[in-house]
Amino acid sequence: MNSNLLFDFTVNKENNTIHIQREFNANLELVWKAWTTAELLDQWWGPKPWRAETKTMDFREGGSWLYAMVGPEGEKHWSKADYIKIIKEKSFTQKDGFCDENGTMDPEYPQNLLENSFSQKDDKVLVDMLLTFDTLADLETTLTMGFKEGMTIDFNQLDELLLALKK
Repeated sequence: MNSNLLFDFTVNKENNTIHIQREFNANLELVWKAWTTAELLDQWWGPKPWRAETKTMDFREGGSWLYAMVGPEGEKHWSKADYIKIIKEKSFTQKDGFCDENGTMDPEYPQNLLENSFSQKDDKVLVDMLLTFDTLADLETTLTMGFKEGMTIDFNQLDELLLALKK
């Protein structure tokens, strides 16, 4: 849909990181809101036919986002993001991973530290994401679970949402 928008996905197995850069055709305020508001996240986070369903969200340092990825048959896989640092419309850092419906982290699945930065560039916003994993095995498990494919779909869904919100 937006082939002219930058999308770079780099895996660094030596540092256990995934670095993603993605441009969005919207202003900074709108892109920030789409990443930090439960009602908007639920509309684009989660590659169809899956969808996100927020149970609780407290977007502040020390707060968290507890949500389920809901599948086409109604099955739920829970995740939690704990917000560490937030600089409004510039960046946020979170630690996230899979958990139960009460937010208790599941040590059987990888967790990562996610650093998201946002910058306005002409009429576009660049979102720069750095995911750092504790181990190479955690990084590889995340990739095997379809992370790149899922994020690609999520970003396309966000493109559609941003277009609709701009109207």
